[in-house]
Amino acid sequence: MQKILGYMRKAIQQYGLIQDNDRILVGVSGGKDSLVLLDGLVMLQRFIGIDYKVIAVTLDMGFTNGTMNFSPITEHCKTLGVEYHIIPTQIAEIVFDVRNEPSPCSLCARMRRGALHDAANDLGCNKVALGHNYDDTVETFIMNLFTEGRIGCYSPSTYLTHKKVTVIRPLVLAPEKEVRRAARRNALPVVTSVCPADGHTNRQKTKDFIADMERKEHGFKDRIFGAMKRANIDGWGGIGFTPPVKKD
Repeated sequence: MQKILGYMRKAIQQYGLIQDNDRILVGVSGGKDSLVLLDGLVMLQRFIGIDYKVIAVTLDMGFTNGTMNFSPITEHCKTLGVEYHIIPTQIAEIVFDVRNEPSPCSLCARMRRGALHDAANDLGCNKVALGHNYDDTVETFIMNLFTEGRIGCYSPSTYLTHKKVTVIRPLVLAPEKEVRRAARRNALPVVTSVCPADGHTNRQKTKDFIADMERKEHGFKDRIFGAMKRANIDGWGGIGFTPPVKKD
């Protein structure tokens, strides 16, 4: 976990992600990224020199094709001493049954973000921490470029004016392989997703494309990320640049 803490500390300092008295809602999906993020934020409290509180929230998507068992996460949060909430939603029903979306990920992501922002308001949190890692960032940039024909990505930190919360991504400098290794070595209680679209998404195709390019042109991923930083696309240049402000 030491490498992950190093990546997180660097991101927090480079992008000014956390300040004293922050109440941070951590979106815990049950996947490796969100669990590593949760553990990392709790561990960093001991030595980073910033006074903040962590609250974990899981959205129960309401899938009818299987039940996701979050009890191991409940026990894990008790061990960490973290307040934990499971919030029931009808997102799966709306996306797959009511709307019957052929490409469900975009709508699902928007609804999940909205539900987390509302939960942050209800729980008195001024920040929402999401588990996007280094690889996710490069993938998102390439997806936006090839699929939507635009140059852009999510930001390390974004203030949402309507909800009055700031979305932060403390894992953005951590490579996915390191996140996976940390989850395995620390025996984190990863919950298997029952989403019917899992593994069949545009993101998975992009992940496969990047892996192929990395084999052909070693350093491809790092060059993409480096270009984003040098151009300060969506605030990736770091401290000294104005973080994006969006109407939610």
